[in-house]
Amino acid sequence: MEHKTQTATLAGGCFWCLEAVYQQVSGVLSVVSGYAGGSVPNPSYEAVCGGLTGHTETVQVKFDPKVISYREILEIFFYIHDPTTLNRQGNDHGTQYRSVIFYSDDDQRKTAEDTKAKFAPKYWDDPVITEIVPLEKFWEAEKYHQNYFNDHPEQAYCQVIINPKLQKFRAKFESKLKPDANA
Repeated sequence: MEHKTQTATLAGGCFWCLEAVYQQVSGVLSVVSGYAGGSVPNPSYEAVCGGLTGHTETVQVKFDPKVISYREILEIFFYIHDPTTLNRQGNDHGTQYRSVIFYSDDDQRKTAEDTKAKFAPKYWDDPVITEIVPLEKFWEAEKYHQNYFNDHPEQAYCQVIINPKLQKFRAKFESKLKPDANA
């Protein structure tokens, strides 16, 4: 019997932050950093950061729906980034940092809309402005962007920006941690 997996494609600021969190979620099989939502084929990091491609820093999260649901993936997403700021996450600003859920089918769209309407407002006082749009194409980011936090835990950005997000996630979603997730 074939083991079915699902994929969530999410943009919520820097892809390193999302990648680091989802790598610790039980039921997540892989996380790939990349780009989506733009008009330029096979964009480079420099082009995306220049703001001229229309792409966002995005992650694709492959997961086992028998362990974690798409809704739970989205609840984590809305909790760990600020979905109320337009084109900004902390000190990172530009369209490449906008909050987007890229759906691959009508079920994902409906779940995203429902989670945005019912779950996200529990944690955010300002209106949630996350875009919910169909995924057209995901482009994998350069190799040096993959597994960034695990490969560079002592780097300043990892210590100052990513570590606090990980701590926030671990405190709220302790039951969703992989058994080997570092505390």
